[in-house]
Amino acid sequence: MALEVFHKDETLQMRRKLIGQSCRLFFSHDPVKIMRARGQYLYDENGMQYLDCISNVQHVGHCHPSITQAAAAQMDLLYSNTRFLHDNIVLYANRLAATLPKKLCVFYFVNSGSEANDLALRLARQYTRHQDVIVLDYAYHGHLTSLIDISPYKFRKLEGQKEWVHVAPLPDTYHGIYREDHLDPGQAYADTVKSLIEEAHKKGRKISSFFAESLPSVGGQIIFPTGYCKRVAESVHEAGGVYVADEIQTGFGRVGSHFWAFQLQGEDFCPDIVTMGKPMGNGHPIACVATTEEIADAFTANGVEYFNTFGGNPVSCAIGLALLDVIEKEDLRGNAVRVGGHLKQLLLQLQIKHPLVGDVRGVGLFIGMEIVKDRVSRKPATEEAAHLVRRLKEERIVISTDGPWDSVIKFKPPMCFSIEDAERVSTCIDQILGVAKGAVPSIGMMLRPKPLPALVSDMRSLPSETANS
Repeated sequence: MALEVFHKDETLQMRRKLIGQSCRLFFSHDPVKIMRARGQYLYDENGMQYLDCISNVQHVGHCHPSITQAAAAQMDLLYSNTRFLHDNIVLYANRLAATLPKKLCVFYFVNSGSEANDLALRLARQYTRHQDVIVLDYAYHGHLTSLIDISPYKFRKLEGQKEWVHVAPLPDTYHGIYREDHLDPGQAYADTVKSLIEEAHKKGRKISSFFAESLPSVGGQIIFPTGYCKRVAESVHEAGGVYVADEIQTGFGRVGSHFWAFQLQGEDFCPDIVTMGKPMGNGHPIACVATTEEIADAFTANGVEYFNTFGGNPVSCAIGLALLDVIEKEDLRGNAVRVGGHLKQLLLQLQIKHPLVGDVRGVGLFIGMEIVKDRVSRKPATEEAAHLVRRLKEERIVISTDGPWDSVIKFKPPMCFSIEDAERVSTCIDQILGVAKGAVPSIGMMLRPKPLPALVSDMRSLPSETANS
């Protein structure tokens, strides 16, 4: 039976009445009502196509047929919790283990990145018998109370910093205390963590863990300087703590050259705990914690069973297995290298041409373009970045900002993003920035894709080629 479809204005009115207002929409001043999607494309209620540059959750593309088929087939057979013995969970854990360093060989399946990070915090504290946590400034690790407490991005707007939380400077070589001209920014930023540990010890406190996204996203698409993670891990281990790598935004090949972003720091660096989530199920709620036998054994030794009703159920694991297959069969890591590299080069060309573009950084299909007032002061241009996002929406390109000042245009598209998509985005940005300085006229209408002839309710009737573009 088909669900009732409302006019956009009626849907918006109902949402404002029924859904908490803290649950915000993209483009809240004029939301886009999306009815269906395929690959890297979204379609509104009028059949108009939008290019999606931000849906890293739909990792291999919206509504990929291999994912939906795997989900439907398993759902038709069995959808139970993990207290029943089933092959899918061990098959999936084995496939994940093959992508990780050997010591990360024990898995706990959950439903969201927040659940994964909350469990990682429990594991770290149980293993070390310490409480305190070191996090990076501007970090965000989830919406649970335990995670808001270790997310400066959130707690500074709420109750503030807890005494057991220690905030290290974000290793940002563009805006940070040590910049790109420093001889060894990795060592310098790692030393700030070591100093935090020493100050905590002076107060009689003990460190359980260091939590960090392998590439900070909310912090502004930051790429860690060389050697940073290894040196931090050494200091944390000396203090009796563990290193937790949050791969919820960056895992599963987004960086292209590696399956996990922490691997960019070299083969001699390995976290003690890795959390994963968002792209893991291509939109289906599945997440995971990977850790060592020693840490898992300590967690088991507390005598309290860990049970998650839906985590690792047969359907979730079937979807996870299908996603790994698609990444391999469609060479999406290779695509991230090729397309991400091309997009980055196009944006670097825009940096040369447009003074508003202060910095371009990233790897694979994880890229940030910093918008600044001027390149000398590097003052963030928040309003200009917001204007660029609004204008791109008018060109049917969905993008958003991140960073402490919302001045970083972020690119985290589905991994099927193409060379043509990259060139379309770059061309539009070039034209919009050109208009901003009065250099060239807009070609917005020339770049807008034509609407589809009709709104088709059955997703499978969309052209198949869009799924793998």
